[in-house]
Amino acid sequence: MAYDHLHVESKWQRHWKDQGTYLTSQDRTRPKYYVLDMFPYPSGSGLHVGHPKGYVATDVVARARRMMGYNVLRVMGWDSFGLPAERQAEREGRHPREITERNITTFKGQLSRLGLSYDWSRELATSEPEYYKWTQWIFLQLYRRGLAYQAEVPVNWCPALGTVLANEEVVDGRYVETGDVVERRLMKQWMLKITDYAESLLAGLDTLDWPEGIKAMQREWIGRSEGARFTFEVADHDASFEVFTTRPDTLFGCTYTVLAPEHPLVSRITTEAQRQAVAAYLDEVSRRSERDRTSQAADAPKTGVFTGAYAVHPITGEKVPIWIADYVLAHYGTGAVFACPAHDERDHAFAKTFDLPILEVVSGGEDVQQAAFPGSGPHVNSDFLDGLDNHEAIRAVVAWLEAQGKGEGTVQYRLRDWLFSRQRYWGEPFPLIELEDGTVRALSEGDLPVLLPDLDAFKPTADGQPPLARAREWVQTTDPMSGASARRETNTMPQWAGSCWYYLRFISPDRSDVAWDSSEEAYWMPVDLYVGGAEHAVLHLLYARFWHHVLHDLGLVSTREPFQRLFNQGMVHATGYNTDPDMRGRYAYPSEVRALREGGEIPLSEANDEDHFEHRESGERLYPKLMKMSKSRYNVVNPDDMCEEYGADAMRLYELFMGPLDVGAHWETSGVAGTRRFLDRADRLVRGDVTELVEGRVADAELDRALHSAIKQVTEAVESLRFNTAISEMMIFVNVASKAAKVGVEQLSAFVRLLAPFAPHLAEELWEQLGHPPSVVDAAWPEHDPAKLVLETVEIAVQVNGKVRGRVTLPTGASKEQALEAARAEPNVARQIEGKSTVKEIVVPGRLVNLVVR
Repeated sequence: MAYDHLHVESKWQRHWKDQGTYLTSQDRTRPKYYVLDMFPYPSGSGLHVGHPKGYVATDVVARARRMMGYNVLRVMGWDSFGLPAERQAEREGRHPREITERNITTFKGQLSRLGLSYDWSRELATSEPEYYKWTQWIFLQLYRRGLAYQAEVPVNWCPALGTVLANEEVVDGRYVETGDVVERRLMKQWMLKITDYAESLLAGLDTLDWPEGIKAMQREWIGRSEGARFTFEVADHDASFEVFTTRPDTLFGCTYTVLAPEHPLVSRITTEAQRQAVAAYLDEVSRRSERDRTSQAADAPKTGVFTGAYAVHPITGEKVPIWIADYVLAHYGTGAVFACPAHDERDHAFAKTFDLPILEVVSGGEDVQQAAFPGSGPHVNSDFLDGLDNHEAIRAVVAWLEAQGKGEGTVQYRLRDWLFSRQRYWGEPFPLIELEDGTVRALSEGDLPVLLPDLDAFKPTADGQPPLARAREWVQTTDPMSGASARRETNTMPQWAGSCWYYLRFISPDRSDVAWDSSEEAYWMPVDLYVGGAEHAVLHLLYARFWHHVLHDLGLVSTREPFQRLFNQGMVHATGYNTDPDMRGRYAYPSEVRALREGGEIPLSEANDEDHFEHRESGERLYPKLMKMSKSRYNVVNPDDMCEEYGADAMRLYELFMGPLDVGAHWETSGVAGTRRFLDRADRLVRGDVTELVEGRVADAELDRALHSAIKQVTEAVESLRFNTAISEMMIFVNVASKAAKVGVEQLSAFVRLLAPFAPHLAEELWEQLGHPPSVVDAAWPEHDPAKLVLETVEIAVQVNGKVRGRVTLPTGASKEQALEAARAEPNVARQIEGKSTVKEIVVPGRLVNLVVR
């Protein structure tokens, strides 16, 4: 008989809440463990079954660490500012605060139903004034340190939304979520000088226990390059421009130069003959985001336009044409490059497109007129560099440039300063005012928080000002220092701001006088385990690290890095069919195909339509693709439904049993039914329905071996996060124990403690059934006995000419001679080798014997 999961879950969740079971201990004598989920944005759609995968994993770790004697910080909050709530508010005619609070209620209810052991007394939301007061305070620290400034920068402006979008939000000149047209504009924006911390952020990566792929992505984003910076004079103009290159040794091969379309020299040096062509090209480029411009495939058509002007080669004095091309960005490097098409693939493609000269200066390749040679070799056609290899030539040309006062060796980063302004309503107001003379003044800590004013409309004003400009009484203010008239800043901070430091606020969320308690920070930091999706590999993690490095330099935090260990859980896919050629997923099983067809989820008219399926490489048959769960694809599975039908514990187990935690997996509801059957078996075992229960422990070597193997595997999984194999070991124990004549309460108690982090509701019930006082959370973690894992005997296969002909049981550690003697004595083997000579004897200890005969 199945246990009543609804009753059990309600009972124990009520007990945990009433007893304050998961409130963070104030005992600072124990070792600490800070485990943190990347907190979610509370969207209107709520959770689907893919979301809890990481939350359940961290919950298992938190529960197990508590039982191991650690003082655990386990918290949850909400990344609740942002554009989606603003849009939803406009659609519903409500305030974003109402939308956000409603969504948080939904999310919290779903997470609570899963029995996640959060200390809800520390809950926070980035849109609460008590929280964003301190976000504003941190901004002031950055501002006073000279790390915040205003600049006219090209931005992705979406007229339909009236706001600036990040490069990652724009593809092919349109906003990825709505399809609205995006254009490039110059706007005054607040920037943060993250570039000042490029080297620090790079160095810090070497100290972190993070996936190597994530660290590589951050290194690539920061993009450290060693090279040279030097100047080209513009012929017949009182003007010049700087370039940076990692290959100054190829300078003699320069046959043209390229400016970014936004470069300030473009309008000054463009000739009248080329002005119309240049204007048309600039208009074309203005509709493309920087991401589009820099992510072109190597073989994509190159575009550009000649300015009509020429630059003077800094060494030879020859004139080279100045072009404009979209692949050069104004805010990357110097916004200008010199081109050596013989030894750079992009430059070569551009030169071939526009019939520009190609001059070989490094020998060793094939015909550079046909393909660029980017490799190393003796230099040619390069005056004083001839005969030198790449490294020698780089040193020589840098020395010449420095001696002539025309350049210098330097380090450059791909990383650009962080555009920190948004023309939105639902975000943190800046703690800044502007006086009538244009002076910008930072407010004092006593003036915080600068509260977000209530508005009825959240779009920009008719003249294009940010939404906050509608709050005229709020905008018009006085300078607290002088009493002079002033205006508030009407831009708001980006959503990243609140998520840059929330891990610190969790440490002391009730303190109204400080952002965090310094002694508590010194105890809890850094975060020991940070779990979330790989989609946050760069921006969130890089921005949070930047803020933390600054705070460390200010003496406000005790650690250089915020997140010591990072783990990315794999995505949960839904099985389905799809016509989108960009979808790439693993194949489904044939059983899923049948279920989808029989259940009517694939229309019969389309069940054999090849447009909806992909062949395996063998071409044997068609299988539906696996897709990301999404409301737009109608393939979302609601965790509430799973909890209602199978129980929260069954769903928790399945989330971790699908496969390795860091690998994507496909959702099968039948799998939840399978983990539920396991829990029912465990319930019947502990209640004595399948075997006799006795006090103490039973002397049963097989039972002890299964138990201690499970203890060992589950304990190791708490560190490695390989929970699927740990669950398998617990299933093996239940199977072995269910077949035993008797099982001791002591042995079952150890098993229930192992089960508790995975299936906490049922574990509490079984712990009580075994006669223990609640709660199993307070019980000590079991330790395995290595001696219990040693097998007294082992069964091995016996092969004759590579085919298994029998099996024999040997003492563990039996010698080769003992194994051969037992193998030859096995009756079937003896018949197979009778009258034949043995050519070879192969013994793999503990596994097999192979007799080669003829």
